[in-house]
Amino acid sequence: MLEPKEFISDAIAKIKEEIGDEKTIIALSGGVDSSVCSVLTQEAIGDNLTAVFVNHGLLREGEAEQVCSVFEERLNFKYIDASDEFLSELAGVEDPEEKRKIIGRVFIEVFEREAQAVDAKYLVQGTIAPDWIETEGEIKTHHNMALPSGMVLKVVEPVRDLYKDEVRLVGTELGLPDSIVQRQPFPGPGLGVRVVGDLTRENLAVCRAADAIVREEVEKAGLDKELWQYFAVLTDTKVTGVKGDERDFGYLVIIRLISSIDAMTATVPEMPWEVIRTISKRITSEVSEVTHVALSISDKPPSTIEFC
Repeated sequence: MLEPKEFISDAIAKIKEEIGDEKTIIALSGGVDSSVCSVLTQEAIGDNLTAVFVNHGLLREGEAEQVCSVFEERLNFKYIDASDEFLSELAGVEDPEEKRKIIGRVFIEVFEREAQAVDAKYLVQGTIAPDWIETEGEIKTHHNMALPSGMVLKVVEPVRDLYKDEVRLVGTELGLPDSIVQRQPFPGPGLGVRVVGDLTRENLAVCRAADAIVREEVEKAGLDKELWQYFAVLTDTKVTGVKGDERDFGYLVIIRLISSIDAMTATVPEMPWEVIRTISKRITSEVSEVTHVALSISDKPPSTIEFC
């Protein structure tokens, strides 16, 4: 069983030994994995670390503002809005694996530019065990496992052998707030793996709005502590509907509510039907582009947690 204090002490020592006095950047997303790595690395090398938060245009509603408010006073923090760059590269790409690889490549290109600006030699990443296990098993490529050959930066992965529940224990021991430690996992490719088909600003906005409703209603009902993840997926399927007295032809949104411990397996628990109904009614009434809402009831395996 993981002993957080012992892990922290060992991790800081390893980071010091590996990086030494070199300048370093970290890909900070605001999730517990990269947040824990940020604090560990800060403890190890101090001001030689620059925490870089990249807005790739695939974030959830209000996410950029939240991450900035938590970390801009806590770390040597830099915010970069690279949404135009990412969405330009992703335009017209529908294959999920290709999306992941493009997002991973552009992430590294952005970080390498920032590394040159601070003369960094190392890139710290919040890779955890399920990331590399699923990538090596060819289940799906995680964005931080899709590094291009010839990459200039040397990669350091302090929590590579931990699972999510273990990273949370370490985060609590480090004194990170519950809003970070207990934050539901959000994939590096963001809404890029929750929009089926082409990624445009318009369909990302639809997904973002539907997702915000799912999160709000789950948290309002106090169910967030029981769930591993809860989110909306925008499909590329359109369904006939009726709004007011007129026929409409809008998108199908799928609600995904799952329980898990380490993300290697996941189950769909029974949820209060009134919460599901409320989510559905709100999405179809408040998000004008949506006419139909469905509920995913597939466990992992055979399904994966994310749709793309």
